[in-house]
Amino acid sequence: MLADLSDETLMLRYCDGDLPAFKELYQRHSRGLYRFLAWRSPRREWVDEIAQDSWVSLHHARSRYQPQASFRTYLYQIARNRLIDLLRQQQPLLAGDLGIDADGESVFEYLADAAQEQVSPESALEARQRAADLHAAIGSLPVEQKEALVLQQFNGMSLEEIAQISAVPVETIKSRLRYAMRKLRQHYMQAQAVQEERA
Repeated sequence: MLADLSDETLMLRYCDGDLPAFKELYQRHSRGLYRFLAWRSPRREWVDEIAQDSWVSLHHARSRYQPQASFRTYLYQIARNRLIDLLRQQQPLLAGDLGIDADGESVFEYLADAAQEQVSPESALEARQRAADLHAAIGSLPVEQKEALVLQQFNGMSLEEIAQISAVPVETIKSRLRYAMRKLRQHYMQAQAVQEERA
């Protein structure tokens, strides 16, 4: 069964023309790829375009595919490079700014799916407020730290995979994650202090 095969084996089968293997890869990775792009793109309308372009680019590159890295790393590198190209073409002044605007509904949907079922409107509102606060806190991080954090926490990537996608050493990724977590802790400590002052 295709569901039992590794991503890399599926990709090799797709390289040989096995379309069901591609469908399985798409089902496994389309949501994670979209989520990754939603955090990185400065324009929400670009996310669908880049996700589609990434799958098309994967299709065109299938004859050159070599399973040297994980398939997911390979796919995310394609998407990241496409986003950088788009930024350079359409927004030269924003080429270094790979954030996301405040309206990241796909991220909220993911957080909602991951959360426990809420039984009352009050608890549902509280969960949405926590998700919005988390989104704002992550959105305020520097680009490199945000990228590393999102890839690790929301996409479940290893330090090595993140380093490969970002084209930096693993130690740099560790530092970025450490700084990101420190900034998030500071954000929540400040928010708690403000709430205590109001009480």
